[in-house]
Amino acid sequence: MKIVAVTSCPTGIAHTYMAAEALERAAKKAGHEIVVETQGAGGKKDIPADVIAAADVAIFAADVPVRDKQRFANLPLVEAQVKHAIKDAAKIIAEAEAKVSAQG
Repeated sequence: MKIVAVTSCPTGIAHTYMAAEALERAAKKAGHEIVVETQGAGGKKDIPADVIAAADVAIFAADVPVRDKQRFANLPLVEAQVKHAIKDAAKIIAEAEAKVSAQG
């Protein structure tokens, strides 16, 4: 499964990156590909459009609104708070797997 994710917290520093790393580890452990975009005070580096187009599901682990979220409009979406991504990224990855399975 190919996953795209966005992590974002109010300051966009520590917790944003901790959530990104946790999701990356959990996805890879489950055998999936993941590309994570971090958004915050330090700016953002957009996930390329072709990567989004090839993805099966999107994850938003965000405590503030995701910028330019319309880019992910055609994908099944799992939303969570940043702290949940840090504490239990495997559960969020499982939710993403379930979303993709439900879509058939």
